[in-house]
Amino acid sequence: MTVNLIAERPQVRPTLEQSVWRIELAFTHDGRNRLRADAVLTAGLDRLVGRGDTRKHPSDPDVPTVAAQVAASRALVDLAAQLDEIARIEFRSWENPDFFLAPLR
Repeated sequence: MTVNLIAERPQVRPTLEQSVWRIELAFTHDGRNRLRADAVLTAGLDRLVGRGDTRKHPSDPDVPTVAAQVAASRALVDLAAQLDEIARIEFRSWENPDFFLAPLR
């Protein structure tokens, strides 16, 4: 489940100098050929989850480290896209017509 950072934002938000953002990667395996990674960002009272998975083709060699790297990178990309969208929503709320935020690569 993905939690909306904006909806659960505390009334008084700490400054970046006062806050610690933690990202934890958790992996689950379905017992067959699928590995899932959750990238969980915790920043104060806020929490956001990025998800990524990988599937091993039956003819692929069994290399768990590579599967974990692929799943983790996909989870982090998903997390980055969510953070980018949240930033865009908050910037739009400022109603500054001169502001431009470059697209996430």
